[in-house]
Amino acid sequence: MGEPEAGSEFANGAAAAGPMADTQYILPNDIGVSSLDCREAFRLLSPTERLYAHHLSRAAWYGGLAVLLQTSPEAPYIYALLSHLFRAQDPDQLRQHALAEGLTEEEYQAFLVYAAGVYSNMGNYKSFGDTKFVPSLPKEKLERVILGSEAAQQHPEEVRGLWQTCGELMFSLEPRLRHLGLGKEGITTYFSGNCTMEDAKLAQDFLDSQNLSAYNTRLFKEVDGEGKPHYEVRLASVLGSEPSLDSEVTSKLKSYKFRGSPFQVTRGDYAPILQKVVEQLEKAKAYAANSHQGQMLAQYIESFTQGSIEAHKRGSRFWIQDKGPIVESYIGFIESYRDPFGSRGEFEGFVAVVNKAMSAKFERLVASAEQLLKELPWPPTFEKDKFLTPDFTSLDVLTFAGSGIPAGINIPNYDDLRQTEGFKNVSLGNVLAVAYATQREKLTFLEEDDKDLYILWKGPSFDVQVGLHELLGHGSGKLFVQDEKGSFNFDQETVINPETGEQIQSWYLSGETWDSKFSTIASSYEECRAESVGLYLCLHPQVLEIFGFEGADAEDVIYVNWLNMVRAGLLALEFYTPEASNWRQAHMQARFVILRVLLEAGEGLVTITPITGSDGRPDARVRLDRSKIRSVGKPALERFLRRLQVLKSTGDVAGGRALYEAYAAVTDAPPECFLTLRDTVLLRKESRKLIVQPNTRLEGSDVQLLEYEASAAGLIRSFSERFPEDGPELEEILTQLATADARFWKGPSEAPSGQA
Repeated sequence: MGEPEAGSEFANGAAAAGPMADTQYILPNDIGVSSLDCREAFRLLSPTERLYAHHLSRAAWYGGLAVLLQTSPEAPYIYALLSHLFRAQDPDQLRQHALAEGLTEEEYQAFLVYAAGVYSNMGNYKSFGDTKFVPSLPKEKLERVILGSEAAQQHPEEVRGLWQTCGELMFSLEPRLRHLGLGKEGITTYFSGNCTMEDAKLAQDFLDSQNLSAYNTRLFKEVDGEGKPHYEVRLASVLGSEPSLDSEVTSKLKSYKFRGSPFQVTRGDYAPILQKVVEQLEKAKAYAANSHQGQMLAQYIESFTQGSIEAHKRGSRFWIQDKGPIVESYIGFIESYRDPFGSRGEFEGFVAVVNKAMSAKFERLVASAEQLLKELPWPPTFEKDKFLTPDFTSLDVLTFAGSGIPAGINIPNYDDLRQTEGFKNVSLGNVLAVAYATQREKLTFLEEDDKDLYILWKGPSFDVQVGLHELLGHGSGKLFVQDEKGSFNFDQETVINPETGEQIQSWYLSGETWDSKFSTIASSYEECRAESVGLYLCLHPQVLEIFGFEGADAEDVIYVNWLNMVRAGLLALEFYTPEASNWRQAHMQARFVILRVLLEAGEGLVTITPITGSDGRPDARVRLDRSKIRSVGKPALERFLRRLQVLKSTGDVAGGRALYEAYAAVTDAPPECFLTLRDTVLLRKESRKLIVQPNTRLEGSDVQLLEYEASAAGLIRSFSERFPEDGPELEEILTQLATADARFWKGPSEAPSGQA
């Protein structure tokens, strides 16, 4: 589970770009861009560690390209087009051509920001919020730049073909295309364009019946002449339909009849991309520091080759056992935030280096974890039988490939491993350092006298929150399970539900997981539970001592942590779509829910007041009464947390949905009038920063670190130099894979033109 930052979702002001509604769908020219600093961490690595990190980074960057195919039908073509352009002319050279074609400096900058946005989100939808973004310049002008570019002169047919395929979709803001979603709600490439939520539910039941995980799958539906649906469940793997040695997967590759519908399980999704991932993992194996790392990589190779999540689980077991490595990494189909159904994983891979000083604080937190777990507001029977002491390290990220970079991670996400084998927590220190930089004048919705305190303590308070959220939030709580033999992992006679005073009435059956059972609310509900644990336990003096805070400083850290959360709850309204009554971002929905719980506590703990800003436009102020955090806030959070945990432990989907969806509802009911406040939030919103990452390059047997400037042009250069050996080949692979499946998204409304 990845943890983006609560308060600084937004880094730099949105430039005025036409009518109000449109600013949601563009990245502003003055968007914040920061570079990840890992020079010192890299310098401290030995030559062998550098080689290990280099090959793992290559594997991650190759695999990250699959995200383009997991996002939108046009994303692979847009990526290929941009890569052609900037390989032939770097941003400065292309600028001369663009200005000569009649673009203004602002229009060319808007194109660079768009291109940088596509690279950093691995697609044309924001990884945080799932909203489409389009170039903020006239389409005709961009067309002139592209068709008159050096790339178009070198490869006229290719460049023209790519533009014809994706040009319309690049700019289209047709209602269905504005957000990721299923059926009429939006666009997704985890499912063919004709799939509905009913199809997704049926497919999940089918997968559960065959004990297959959805993590590395996509679902394609074709309707025959008689109107009957046929489903293809396609696993991601290097191997396709060719005969191969028996593995766990081969026996499942066949036709099934499930509830009257034909299902076919196939594999080979993203095959040529995963082939490159596997080649680099093989190379990394030669530089592994120990047998755990070697066995872990062997299982990942097996997983990506065969399409086996079971092999990935075995790899994750070795990964959990590899305690405190100097070079830390994880790779695969991991987070399910962007699947509209909530059970398919997006590809990600990261490589990072341990920061020893900060890790020491986290180790002290781990040492206190068993004591702190007892402070949580549910009976001991609702906690895991044995606390599996995890690794908790602070890392400086060298590479994070995928659609976005979180601030902290608690993985693996496999429930069975988490309950019995344990997990690891990481806090990504150099990502946090970049995300902290909050300028006073950019701080929205706070009282003037809160701003200096907020800027001073936001960083330290967020370290505390991430630590608690990952370790004791995601790391706590037991799931009640009945296994395939019929035995229970809890005592049915003695365990009492603290909410009802009765014995346990519901639980998980063999093959059911938290994600498969709670599906569309699972991610957000779990983030809400973890965020609530962080707020609740940061009140504990022992926690603050571990992080080095006592007395007045400790009180300020608590205040700013709670203030940051209620402010984030208000900022969250940007990620709610009133037309569809749905939330587009799991963490932000969670923070809104916590805001609602604290508002409901009453007694003036939290107030939100609409005002008119100094610019004459609508504004608002969030206030938190720090004298009432313990007396009013803590009991309210305690009651809420207990309910969240009990419903999760017992697998009570109906109760969980009723509770969570009631708090997550956005209405215009007084006193808050959230729908009206949402307009104010959109008016004042700031865009999330773009982050420029370095490359590693092998020169002989030495690995060099290549860094880039913190600008849209620097971010583009980092991608232009990312695949020096095989850039054109990768673009061809991506467009071929996209074209092979293009028919699945050619509905009447969104037919991409010019596709084979």
